[in-house]
Amino acid sequence: MNNIPSHSKQPPLSIEFEHVNRYWDAVHGVWSAKILPGELYVSTHGEMISTVLGSCISVCIRDKKKGIGGMNHFMLPQNNEFSSDSWGNNPVTSASRYGNWAMEYLINAILKRGGEKSNFEVKVFGGGQMMAKMTDIGQKNILFVYQYLADEQMKIEACDIGDVYARKVLYFPDTGCVKVRRIKNVKNDTIVQREIAYEKQVTESKDSKPDNIELF
Repeated sequence: MNNIPSHSKQPPLSIEFEHVNRYWDAVHGVWSAKILPGELYVSTHGEMISTVLGSCISVCIRDKKKGIGGMNHFMLPQNNEFSSDSWGNNPVTSASRYGNWAMEYLINAILKRGGEKSNFEVKVFGGGQMMAKMTDIGQKNILFVYQYLADEQMKIEACDIGDVYARKVLYFPDTGCVKVRRIKNVKNDTIVQREIAYEKQVTESKDSKPDNIELF
């Protein structure tokens, strides 16, 4: 267990993100929220947000003047059955696997906490093709997020996308710093198997209704 300095009190947590695992990162000296596929997290308190991506995409958005920002992690581009009426206040929903929902919820969560769209800074990561036998969902995710951001007139400030490797992403919403590790030699297939299983789960339940750069 990491030794947490006595002065490093865990930042307050919004009830909608109580399902997200948070821990003290001794290497960076900061509290970190680790998000999994289908999750997102928004912080107003200088935390780090981390995730590991294969073919999935993570979009990092922050208000660069107020330091309010977050990251999402989605597997599939979109499901048109989910409309803006379904965003609600619950990120733990069957819609969270889709990019259109993940983008809308992330943006709205930042705005709800005082962020302003005119101050947004956007960075995009992931979309690797992990296995030749898998459908190129990574490329579809990249095309989706580029089109979505263009439609919303949101400029991409930085990105590390595509190719054939996984990525570990560490994001600091208060400063906008991002650390990306390209995982070129995966010693086990944990990431690939996780995404295969998750894609299967998503595909099998796709008709369900919503239930309310720095390389290192």
